[in-house]
Amino acid sequence: MTTTDANSNKNTSTTHQKPRLNFWQIWNVSFGFLGVQFGFALQNANASRILSDLGADLHSLSLFWLVAPIMGLLIQPIVGSASDRTWNRLGRRNPYILAGGFAAAIGMLLMPNSATLASFITPLFFGAMMLALMDASFNLAFQPFRALVSDMVPAEQRNVGYSIQSFLINIGAVFGSILPFVLTNVIGLENTASAGSVAPSVIWAFYIGASVMLGSVLWTVFRTKEYAPGSNGLAPLEQRKTEQTISDKLSDFFGLMKTMPSTMKQLALVQFFSWFALFIMWVYTMPAIAQHIWDIDAKWFDPHYLESVGIIPDNIAKAKGTAGDWVGIIFAAYSFFAAIASLFMAKVASTIGRKLTYSLSLLAGGIGYLSIMLMQNPELTVVNLVITQIEVPKGAVALFLPMVGIGIAWAAILAMPYAILAGSLPVKQTGVYMGIFNFTIAAPQIVSGIFAGWILTAIFDNQAVYIIMMAGISMILAALSVYFVKDGVEGCVKDKSASHKDEVTAS
Repeated sequence: MTTTDANSNKNTSTTHQKPRLNFWQIWNVSFGFLGVQFGFALQNANASRILSDLGADLHSLSLFWLVAPIMGLLIQPIVGSASDRTWNRLGRRNPYILAGGFAAAIGMLLMPNSATLASFITPLFFGAMMLALMDASFNLAFQPFRALVSDMVPAEQRNVGYSIQSFLINIGAVFGSILPFVLTNVIGLENTASAGSVAPSVIWAFYIGASVMLGSVLWTVFRTKEYAPGSNGLAPLEQRKTEQTISDKLSDFFGLMKTMPSTMKQLALVQFFSWFALFIMWVYTMPAIAQHIWDIDAKWFDPHYLESVGIIPDNIAKAKGTAGDWVGIIFAAYSFFAAIASLFMAKVASTIGRKLTYSLSLLAGGIGYLSIMLMQNPELTVVNLVITQIEVPKGAVALFLPMVGIGIAWAAILAMPYAILAGSLPVKQTGVYMGIFNFTIAAPQIVSGIFAGWILTAIFDNQAVYIIMMAGISMILAALSVYFVKDGVEGCVKDKSASHKDEVTAS
């Protein structure tokens, strides 16, 4: 990537405010995130299912999932710093968004075919490698999308900008989560898999997900023309330090860590508890509801036991397949509720304040987690999902209620911390600080990944619903931690009328 001379931007005032954008211009800025989240949702809802089918036990599932936060920890600060110093014909953030989209698509095409493609290594290890590739690629795109909103959207529209991004993220998650279910119950693809293989419905869902992701990413890249460095409130592009050693780079990085805005430090505690809870949900919801709702014994998630019995009974295989599909449905449900909440969150935050909005939303999520324990009812009922009908336990249907609270929490997690944080960041280092902020997302997931499997086995005897309860307590602690966050003055700026005269074309 090429770097322009900073001197070429000296004639442009960096204090010039960004022009207001209309709705569709803000929409285009974040539309690619819909596709990225489509793919990410497929991974979240099905990675444990795929890894379990390939031979992972309940204890090790969280260890495989460590790949995601580790990749975020390593990649996002690097990408943030690099994108702050990049400018070429595609822009500043767009080159990284495009690269992440293409790389993630490759991982999505390969991971569900691990059993077929792995000739010299175990399918489980190959699947873990593809999970790592996908997570690295998703993180390559995540950070530039966050920074792109900060770059393009003026301060008085920031609540709206991040709320629209949250809405698009959740729409992508809805369709990504339900896709395997649709392919099974509408198209007719098989949702069960023999030991060591992946269900055809999941394989084809990943193929479709890769296509959707690439299409939406290309839309944002080619429909959003980024502002040049030094214009519209953006800092001039800094020259790269040609003689900088690795020691100097590390020193600069840790210097930024020490001098990070106090708001970022305060948000870190909230982020720890909320993302600790989210990681547990993504990893263990499938075995939790399979055990708690479908009454599948924990031994059927033990690869050693499966190896000893040889063949999985049809009723167990069918129940696990149905439970796996239902996880996609309820994940789609909380994403749908999050999308709805996103439509109102900017207005609510402008009325009662971002802190209170954030705290109450996280509290709703914690209550949602805890209420899952109450949803156990084995009696079968027929559910009309518009596109098809399916027979499931009544307890499975009742899970839609907890998803309302979890969806509200998810909408807030995607929007509120970034809206609070953005106004406290120096404009010339927005990217790198957004990357550093990802530490507050990655660290709790790493802690959760290291200890959750041990807690599940040693304390909860592999009864996964109890670790979901622990996640609920963590989410409530996150809600209480918002009290210690100090929101900046800029966060109090009200959105002005969308009919403002200074609208520009971002396409």
